[in-house]
Amino acid sequence: MSAFTLSQLLVAIAIVFDLMSFQFKARERIVACLFVSGILISIHFCLLAQWTAAGLMGIATVRYLTSIFTTSKKVMWFFSGAAVLMSGLTYSGLVSVISCIGTLFQTRAAFCQADKNLRLLMIVGTSFWLCHNILVGSPMAVLMELLFIGSNLVGYYRHYFRGQLHSSKRKA
Repeated sequence: MSAFTLSQLLVAIAIVFDLMSFQFKARERIVACLFVSGILISIHFCLLAQWTAAGLMGIATVRYLTSIFTTSKKVMWFFSGAAVLMSGLTYSGLVSVISCIGTLFQTRAAFCQADKNLRLLMIVGTSFWLCHNILVGSPMAVLMELLFIGSNLVGYYRHYFRGQLHSSKRKA
């Protein structure tokens, strides 16, 4: 099996965890799914020799695990600094910048106390990663980001809009 094929297989498994993540309401469960997904995605980028992305996803896995236990802004800034440093050390052009920006949004999201804000910031960060994955030519990673955004939107609807629609109908 080629490195490219194996990388795509790992992302396919990560997709399952991503789809599950935003169907939970509890932020700890959301973040735990993202932790597992991040490990698989990091290995995927290693196989594609995308070192900035691999490093950022490695940092993200530790960040997700840490954010289960704390939403400290000091810890958030530590991970933001680590992402900028990793991007600088492995800089390879526009794709490094795009992945860094996406990571910074997702870092902020991971340390949100409210899952509603977590979801919104994740959509922004994921949009940058979508552009990155298109540029590096990883079709399963592109699909993953599209599904991640879709799953996030479904979860957002289920937890925030559906309840508002039902309560506004009862008031009418």
